[in-house]
Amino acid sequence: MKSKQAFKYKCILFGICFLLFANAIYAHTINYALEKAPAGNVFLYYLRLGYMHILPNGFDHILFVTGLCLLSKKISVILWQATAFTIAHSITLALSMKNIIVAPSAVVEPIIALSILFVAVENLLITKLSAWRILIVFMFGLIHGMGFASALNEIGLPRNKFFLSIFSFNVGVELGQVTVILATFALFIIPFRNIKNYKKAVVYPLSILIASIAFYWTIERVFFV
Repeated sequence: MKSKQAFKYKCILFGICFLLFANAIYAHTINYALEKAPAGNVFLYYLRLGYMHILPNGFDHILFVTGLCLLSKKISVILWQATAFTIAHSITLALSMKNIIVAPSAVVEPIIALSILFVAVENLLITKLSAWRILIVFMFGLIHGMGFASALNEIGLPRNKFFLSIFSFNVGVELGQVTVILATFALFIIPFRNIKNYKKAVVYPLSILIASIAFYWTIERVFFV
């Protein structure tokens, strides 16, 4: 008798878990227009969406990536930071779209502004990057991923092409970030990296500008949004 009751409770528990899991899978907004579209169309649509979320629409993400570039003259160092950022935001983007983690934009957006401010101020205070910068970038990437999810949820994802659309959106975001990195190197680092006062001429003024904008965004997003 007890074994039957135990089996019954296990079935109930399994049913509850199944419902919760199913709810997590389909919690994101559904893009019904693309549910029956060919996979190639879905890939290109979200690829373009991800790229445009950085360029031209993601001014805060542009400043964050630009800030990461300024302190090092080696593109390999920047790519390590970009990789950590990519891995982190990919994790939270997918989890947020599955509704496994949920963070309101009123919390996420000020932290994104603070992450930009942190990187800019760090550029002013330190002379050489250390390994712990990778960890900091990874942690901020987790927050930025939630910001990406908030924007993506407004468009929605096709229910039967969840992973394809998430993957292509991420690829678009990465292409946008690589564009920003290449532009930063072409405009600010390569032309000036060999001058004697590189930090005073390039890093300090640009970091102060980025920090000022990020500070304004932080105040605005905490108190006025």
